[in-house]
Amino acid sequence: MKSAIIFHGAEGMPGDNWFPWLKGELEKKGYTVHVPQFPSPPDVPAKIAEWWRVLSSFKVDEHAILVGHELGGVFALRILEKLDKPITGTFLVGTPIGEKPIKNYDRDLAFSGFMFSWLKIRKNSKRFAVFHSDNDPYVTLKNGEVLAESLGVELDLIPNAGNFDASSGCLEFPQLLEKILNP
Repeated sequence: MKSAIIFHGAEGMPGDNWFPWLKGELEKKGYTVHVPQFPSPPDVPAKIAEWWRVLSSFKVDEHAILVGHELGGVFALRILEKLDKPITGTFLVGTPIGEKPIKNYDRDLAFSGFMFSWLKIRKNSKRFAVFHSDNDPYVTLKNGEVLAESLGVELDLIPNAGNFDASSGCLEFPQLLEKILNP
């Protein structure tokens, strides 16, 4: 059974941004979709151990896709580092990987450490897509460029999309849906 887990970013909520729209579109295509709420209080670093506890209620198997926005993308990378067999795909949006400047660098560093096992990550997902904007006020474009290069994929640059959030007008994300549905 096809499944998807959508991970929100720092201070995010399951009902934010394009998450409800993507959930609905994937469900129309037969996916079981989860958009969990992870603890990420304002102005306080998220604790990755708490995110792991929330994730333990969900199944990540070879039929799964992971979709991560911002800090949720970092968490998706951490999941891939721990898997024993590959999942169907991983789609990362505005993901910070340690390339400064990042607006909340110290908070994100406390969450992730920004050291990644790229070989293990690449091995544990059959497909990747990396989306980034040229005017994200939180996560600079260099993060998307280095992430795409580290995963061996072309960067999907979406001009003027900001942080891919509601304040940037991003309530639907057809380019992401297209990548998910058309390998």
